[in-house]
Amino acid sequence: MKRSVIEYLRRAAARLPGKTAVVDETSSMTYQELDSASSAVGSELVSRTPARMPIPVLMEKSCKTLSAFLGIAKAGCFYVLMSPELPRSRLEQVQSVLNAQWVITDQAHLSLAQELFAPEQVLMIDALLSAPVDEQALSAREAGHLDLDPLYANFTSGSTGVPKGVVVGHRSVLDFIDVFTRTFDFGEDDVFANQAPFDFDVSVKDIYSSLAVGGTLVIVPRRLFSLPTELLDFLCSHNVTVMVWAVSALCLITTFHALDYKTPETVRQVLFSGEVMPMKHLREWMSHLPQTRFVNLYGPTEITCNCTYHIIDRERDYGDVIPMGGAFENEEVLLLDGDNKLVTEQEVNGEVCVRGSALALGYYNAWPQTNEHFVQNPLNNHFIEYIYRTGDLAHYNERGELVFAGRKDFQIKHMGHRIELEEIERAIMAVPGIERACCIFDEKKSKLKGFYVGQMDKKELHHLLSEQLPFFMVPGVLTPLEQMPLTKNGKIDRKALAAMKRGGRA
Repeated sequence: MKRSVIEYLRRAAARLPGKTAVVDETSSMTYQELDSASSAVGSELVSRTPARMPIPVLMEKSCKTLSAFLGIAKAGCFYVLMSPELPRSRLEQVQSVLNAQWVITDQAHLSLAQELFAPEQVLMIDALLSAPVDEQALSAREAGHLDLDPLYANFTSGSTGVPKGVVVGHRSVLDFIDVFTRTFDFGEDDVFANQAPFDFDVSVKDIYSSLAVGGTLVIVPRRLFSLPTELLDFLCSHNVTVMVWAVSALCLITTFHALDYKTPETVRQVLFSGEVMPMKHLREWMSHLPQTRFVNLYGPTEITCNCTYHIIDRERDYGDVIPMGGAFENEEVLLLDGDNKLVTEQEVNGEVCVRGSALALGYYNAWPQTNEHFVQNPLNNHFIEYIYRTGDLAHYNERGELVFAGRKDFQIKHMGHRIELEEIERAIMAVPGIERACCIFDEKKSKLKGFYVGQMDKKELHHLLSEQLPFFMVPGVLTPLEQMPLTKNGKIDRKALAAMKRGGRA
């Protein structure tokens, strides 16, 4: 039985020592080099810190960053990527939650690290990588390691204004990745194109799927996501076979019709998550990659990446809604109504709740939030059994598949009617010429506001929506945009849209 993700690395290094494990824009590492580099980092950390402590890594994603992550794991601690893109105030908030004693950084971000930490707390990655390996110390630390120990923490926004650190343990990652790689038949010939930031859980699927099967992880430079043709050149030149990407990143390519420029024909699987995939964008991807498997994934960070999946059937007419599908092996998805009763009927919404080994360990130093979302299963009063309440709504369709129905907090009451904002967004997206759409509700002014990217006059769009939606669901303000603002994780930034002062009345 595996107790640590390090066993993925150790097994691959023994079997494929000279194979390329990870590639970034300027360097690469074989499995043997990655194993040795992470052992050097781990050896130095063992001498400095007890196990189960948070170790932030303040660096851009790279081969060295991955070495730091795995070294931290070898030391029995857990890593937290502190993205240099984030405002200093946000990084200070993260450190206020962690109270970490050490930070790993590089020369490019040394000054920022010294603003956040005392000089004696700053560890330079190059010095760590050149440290002598102490196998005896590493073995002693590993002997005390449990599979329930934390591996990483990813910070998400918190309703209190302080970011929440979702702590995920080794067992959760091992449980999910073993199923994930088996379900989609990944192998050592696969080349995984990493799109997601390393502080976003989509990257967990890239990193540990690749390590588990002995594949190659190709870290796509962040700058290429504003250069669609260069991005496709990069994917093609690296013979990428697997793309586990956020919906917005895939839509970036199709919005600019970049697949007409070049198609990454070696790609055999595209798995997407994070938001609802617009059907017009999916169809364009599918038309350019007729032999490729496409998969819709669903799941929040708190349940270790994903809990449901649906493999796209090319012969099926989905309309404008792709189902979430069914649960991964060893996970159960429950729909609970407002009275905590199990929902089983078709077309009846319930809150998506998840149970299984993949559940996170909770939020770091945030007991009220942990106790609010990680709760005893209300259907079981006989023994301890935790579920995670996602705050998402879903229902079963006529095929028994789960279908996403919006956020509990995206359900609004407007003019006496309960409205799902996603329903309005789907209606806007169904209009020819519209590439992306997002709808928000201004509670102070009790006004629906729609934002869209596409060649469509807002008055004409208002007229078309009026023919499809009840009057109380037609946004009173429609604003065309050149592009949607995105969060650093690639999702539409609703807060940025809400902050926009200009907006045209339809």
